[in-house]
Amino acid sequence: MQNVVVAKPYRFFPPSRGTFWPALLLRCLPFYLRKYHGVARVTCRGVERLRASIAAGHGIVIAPNHCRPCDPMVIAVLAGQVRRYFYTMASWHLFMQNRFQAWLLQRAGVFSVHREGSDRTSLNHATELLAEAERMMLIFPEGVISRNNDRLNYLMEGAAIMARGAARQRAAQSPPGRVVIHPIAIRYFFDGDIEDAVTPVLEAIEARMAWRPQRELPLVERVLRVGSAMLALKEIEYFGEAQRGAVGERVGRLVDRLLCPLEDEWAQGRHAGGVVRRVKVLRKAILAEMAGGNLSEAEQDRREQQLADMTFAQQLAFYPAGYFEPEPTAERILETVERFEEDTTDIARVHAPMRAVVDVGEPIEVSPEEQREADGDPVMVKVREQMKAMLAASLAEVHPNAAMK
Repeated sequence: MQNVVVAKPYRFFPPSRGTFWPALLLRCLPFYLRKYHGVARVTCRGVERLRASIAAGHGIVIAPNHCRPCDPMVIAVLAGQVRRYFYTMASWHLFMQNRFQAWLLQRAGVFSVHREGSDRTSLNHATELLAEAERMMLIFPEGVISRNNDRLNYLMEGAAIMARGAARQRAAQSPPGRVVIHPIAIRYFFDGDIEDAVTPVLEAIEARMAWRPQRELPLVERVLRVGSAMLALKEIEYFGEAQRGAVGERVGRLVDRLLCPLEDEWAQGRHAGGVVRRVKVLRKAILAEMAGGNLSEAEQDRREQQLADMTFAQQLAFYPAGYFEPEPTAERILETVERFEEDTTDIARVHAPMRAVVDVGEPIEVSPEEQREADGDPVMVKVREQMKAMLAASLAEVHPNAAMK
C-alpha cells in the first residue's frame, strides 16, 4: 500500500509565486498526459463562467472531483484556456517523496497541507492568497483519489472555511471584493478495447494467486471473480475465514472489523461522514504523539500497523456496492481493475486512449458570515449538488442507461 501518512514533525512548504515554471509546465502538459496517463484529449466546457468570474475580479476557488492521479494536470488545461494560473493545496506526503518533487511542486504553485493535523499555517496562507485574487485556488474537497468517476465521496469543508475567511478579508477592502467557488466535474472516457486493456492485468493477478488464466469467462464475471477472491484472502487474514453474503455486505463488515476497534480506542466511538471521514479522525488522533519520537519501539510499531489497517479500510471503501449493476460501463471495469492492480502492487499501468471532459459549474458566492445547517456547510452542499448533476449529465451523454452511484 502506498504510504500517504508521514509520522514526522510537519513542515509547511509554501508555493512559489513566479510564472516561469507554470508557463513552461503548461506547454509540457499534452505530452505528459498522453505518455504518463494515456489522456489524449481534454475538452473544457462552461469556460465562459470562469472567465466571467475572473473579469469581475472575484477570488476564485476551483473545486473538482478527484477520481484519478492526473486530475490536477487535467485541470491545468482549463487554467491555460482562461489564461490564469492557480495555487494548489496538496497533501504533505507528496512533498516528502523526494527533494526534486517537492521543489517542482512548489514551482508549479503547489503548497502543502497537513490533513492529519490542525494546519493553521496552510489554511491562513491559502486564505491570504485567495483574498489577493492574483490566481485561482485549486482544492479537491474529497481529499483522496477514489478511481470512481461515478461516485462522489464525502466533501471536506476546508474549502468553504478557507473561502469564508477570504470573503471576510475581501469584504473589508475598498471597494469590497467577493469570493466564489466554481464546482468542477471531471469525466474520463476510455476509447480503446476494454477487454484487450484489462486482460493482461487480470492474468497477472490470477498468476499471483496461483490460478490458471480464467480466459473462458466473460469479462465482467472474470473481474468479479478476481475481486471476490482478493476480498476472501483479506477476510481470512482478519476474520480467520472467508465470509458469506453479497460483496457489498462483506466489504462493509471488513471495514468495520478494521475501524471499529480503533474508534473505540482513539475516537470515543464511530464518527459520521463515511469511511474517509472516519479514517481522517483516527489518523489525527493516532499521529498526534508519533511525530514526537517519544514512543517506545513497540508502541510505534503498533500504531504503524493501525495506520496501515486504516489505509486498507479506506481502499476497501473505494469499491462501491452495486458499481457493476445493472451493466458496467467500460470505464467502471477499467477503474476497478486499475484499483485491483494499484492495491496489490502500488502501481497501475497506463491504459490508452483516454479522453477527459471538464465541466465548469455556476459560481457559488461565499458569504463572509459563518453558516451551518443540519446537513453540513450549505456552500459545500451546493458544491456537491452541482458536481453530481454535471457528472450525471456527462455520463448520460455516452451511457444513457448508466446512473451515478
